[in-house]
Amino acid sequence: MGSQMPESKDYIFTIDAGTQSIRAVLVDLEGNMRDKVKTEIEPYFSTHPGWAEQNPEYYWEVLCRTCRAVLAKTDVPLEAIRGVTLTTQRATVVNVDRDGLPLRPAIVWLDQRKAEMEKWPSGAMRGAIKLVGALDAVEYAYREAECNWIRQNQPDIWRKTHKYLYLSGFFFHRLTGRYVDSVGNMVGYMPFDYKHHRWAKKSDVKNKIMPIDRKLLPELVKPSERAGEISRPASEQTGLPEGLPVIAAAADKACEVLGSGCLTPEIACLSYGTTATVETTTRKYVEVIPMFPSYPSAVPGAFNTEVQIFRGFWMVSWFKKEFGHPELLRAEESEAIPEELFDDMIKDIPPGCMGLVLQPYWSGGVKVPGPEAKGAIIGFGDVHTRAHIYRAILEGLGYALREGLERTESRNGVPAQRLRVSGGGSQSRVAMQITADIFDLPVDQPHTFETSALGAAINAAVGLGFYPDFESAVAGMTRVEGTFEPIPENRDIYNELYSRVYSSMYSNLRTLYSEIRDITGYPAF
Repeated sequence: MGSQMPESKDYIFTIDAGTQSIRAVLVDLEGNMRDKVKTEIEPYFSTHPGWAEQNPEYYWEVLCRTCRAVLAKTDVPLEAIRGVTLTTQRATVVNVDRDGLPLRPAIVWLDQRKAEMEKWPSGAMRGAIKLVGALDAVEYAYREAECNWIRQNQPDIWRKTHKYLYLSGFFFHRLTGRYVDSVGNMVGYMPFDYKHHRWAKKSDVKNKIMPIDRKLLPELVKPSERAGEISRPASEQTGLPEGLPVIAAAADKACEVLGSGCLTPEIACLSYGTTATVETTTRKYVEVIPMFPSYPSAVPGAFNTEVQIFRGFWMVSWFKKEFGHPELLRAEESEAIPEELFDDMIKDIPPGCMGLVLQPYWSGGVKVPGPEAKGAIIGFGDVHTRAHIYRAILEGLGYALREGLERTESRNGVPAQRLRVSGGGSQSRVAMQITADIFDLPVDQPHTFETSALGAAINAAVGLGFYPDFESAVAGMTRVEGTFEPIPENRDIYNELYSRVYSSMYSNLRTLYSEIRDITGYPAF
C-alpha cells in the first residue's frame, strides 16, 4: 500500500530508554532523525552477587536532562512537535507508593535472583500441570518472577506497594500523572494474557504463578493509542510543552522490529543489541519454544515471535572492555568510530576463524538451551589471536540466531526470505556480511540504526493520524540503505561448521556444564 506523505514539517519526540543509555530523538514524518541526544547510564548496581538494581529516580533524572538537552540544541520550534512517545528496556520492575514514589530500587531485567518455591502447586493441581508437561515451565516462571522474591524477602515493601509497574509504566506516570502502560510493553513476569493482550482472567494459572492484586497493575492501552498528555510537573522537568499528547508505543525490541520495517514473517528482524534476538511479526499466536509466549508486537493485535541470546552483543562490549583497549584508545585519539577499528582488526581473518568456534551462552542460568549452559570456545591453535576471538564472537552469535530462525520458521510455517538487522551491531560491515553468509539470505541495513526510536515514532505517527495505517507509515518512514548478499564460498564454510560442529556443541558439552555447575555452584540453581 502506498504511503500518505505528509506535507507540513511535523515532528515526533521519541524517548528511548535502553539498558545502557537514554536517548531523546526528534523524528520527522519521513523517518529522519533530525536531532538526538544520547546520555550513557550506569546499567545497574549490585549489592549481592547476581543482583542488578537501579534507582528509578536516577532513570527519571537522566530522562529529564536528556529531553532538555535535545530541546536546547534543536532549531525545531516547540509547536512543530506534535506528540511524545516512549520505548524502554523490557522487564525492569518498579514498586511505587500512593504518591508514585519508588519504595525500593528497580529490579533490572539482568537480575538473576530467584524466589523460593512455596507450597504451590501441590496435590492434584501439581499432578495436572505435570501431566500436560508444563511443571518445569511453571516452576521456572514462579522462581523468576520478581514479585515473588519481593513478597518473600521484603513483605513490608510489598504491603506498601500501591502500583507494581514496569519501567515504562513508571515513566508514563511521571509524564502524564496516569498509571497506564502499553500492551506492547508487557514482556516479563506479570499476570498478562499474551494470546489476547489483556490482564489474565482470575481463573488463569498466571495469577497463581504471579499473585498480584489487579489493583496494583496499571491500565493498559494499545500501541498507537493515547496514554495521556504531558502534565505540568513533567513539562517543568523535561521542557516538553504541557498538554502535548503522549502516544503509547511498545518495548524496545518490538519497536526495533517495526522500525526495521518487518510487518510479515517473510522478513525476519535480527537485533544486535545488549540482548541479541531474531524476531518475526505474525498475526497468529505462535510459541516457538513451548510454554514461552510470543510477545505483543508494536502493531496492535499482532505478535512478535522471539528467540533471544540473553547477553548477545553485550559480549562485544565485554570483549572491548577486556581486550580492546588499543582500539578504544585509538578511536578516542582520532575521533574514529570504534566499530570501524574493530572491523579493520578482523577484516583479513578468513570465515570460520581458522577453526575457532564459539557458543555464546555467557549469561548462564537461562531456560533455553538449559540452565546449566555456559559459553565455550573450541578449536584453539597457536595461530589464534584476540582478533580471532572477536570474530568468533560475531560468528557464534550468527550461528545461535540462525538456530533460532530455523525454530521460528518450523513453527510459523513461513520461511524467511530476507533479514533486517537493527541495533548497534548493525554498524559493523563485517558483522553484516557474516550474517548474510551464515544465514544464506540477503541482509538489509535500515537507513538508521536507531530503529527502536523510529518504531516508536511510527506508532505516534499512526496514532496522531499522520498515516492511516501501519503499512503506509512503514512505507513512508522506513527504507533500506544497503544490502549484503551471501558470498557463496563463505556460505559453504559456515554451513559446514554450523551443521557439523556448532549444532553438536551443546549436546556434547551439556554433561560437562552440569558437572561444572555441581562443583562450583555457578550458574546458580
